[in-house]
Amino acid sequence: MSDKNNISPVPHPALLAIFQKRIGGDDALLGLARLCFKEAGLGTEFYAETPDELDRLFRFKPTPETPAVAHLPREIDLFDDRSHRLILDFATRFRERILGLVIHDQIEIATRLDDYEAALEDLDRKLKNVERGPYLFVEYAVGLEPRLFLNLFESIRDLKRVSACVDIGHIGIRQVKAAYSRNHPEEDVCALTPHDQRLKDVMEDVESAVRSALPLVLRVIQALGKLKKPLHVHLHDGHPLWTFSPFGVSDHISFLNEIPIPFEYKGKRSLPLMFGRSGLSEILTKLLESFDPDCLSLTLEIHPDEGRLSLGDSSYLFDHWEDKTNAEKMNYWLSVLLQNHQYLLETLRSCEKTCVRSTFSC
Repeated sequence: MSDKNNISPVPHPALLAIFQKRIGGDDALLGLARLCFKEAGLGTEFYAETPDELDRLFRFKPTPETPAVAHLPREIDLFDDRSHRLILDFATRFRERILGLVIHDQIEIATRLDDYEAALEDLDRKLKNVERGPYLFVEYAVGLEPRLFLNLFESIRDLKRVSACVDIGHIGIRQVKAAYSRNHPEEDVCALTPHDQRLKDVMEDVESAVRSALPLVLRVIQALGKLKKPLHVHLHDGHPLWTFSPFGVSDHISFLNEIPIPFEYKGKRSLPLMFGRSGLSEILTKLLESFDPDCLSLTLEIHPDEGRLSLGDSSYLFDHWEDKTNAEKMNYWLSVLLQNHQYLLETLRSCEKTCVRSTFSC
């Protein structure tokens, strides 16, 4: 670990984006993604159910140099030996090829914390035997009280190959729901829509709850930074009134959006997101103040929404398609990812001019 007085300028962390179809069609869609990611120099977070599937997806990796992370199945259960074997199979087959493996946390952390910690300790021992293998990142995903998530990582701070994945959208939406419910017990703020007849009456409470998301995310980042361990971060925005997700969620949206509403509120017919551009800047600043950049990896985990974009010079990839609607939808989604990536780069460059910090070695 470096001396605390050793101050140095801040380089970039590893920058990635979700690399997945999520739109119907054949592997030409992945070929299009490869071209876009390669041009941007963007790393990949692959979603794979099995090591064989990940091996197939690696054929579409933009370049050998760009970083990669593998997001494992939601069904991973650390109380099941089969899940342990699957994690170790991924780690062994893709040593030196990926930075990390991402798994979701489990609700049992709230009721069986000692058993969950013991399972992670067992995995850590096994992962340390995989020379130059990836980290295992446990993602905040099931909506635990954030303090329970932090307590877990404080308890296992000495594990060498296990660390946290902070999903800022998941933490933010959980906080918005909790804050809104204090004034509206047993009501789910995410059940509201922009056309709800009650919305005008509760708008102040909705917006107050939305504003409470960013401070909590910043506190979580700062607390994890004190552990001096690597951190993987899923970056996306959200808002309880977002109704455009094809997956029915209130987050995983672009930082560059706003929420359209059918009436005027504070002089506008749109609402700011949980974070937006300014909030993302604050989050990046806190990350760079709290972590050595070499210990950070950031994935833009933004889902597709409605939109189409002409294929232009990439149309040859789809010569075998009669209907190119889904190809144009994929191209639009990729353009949104790349716009957010560009803003991410610009914000990081701005932080570099003002942000210096004490470094530590992962």
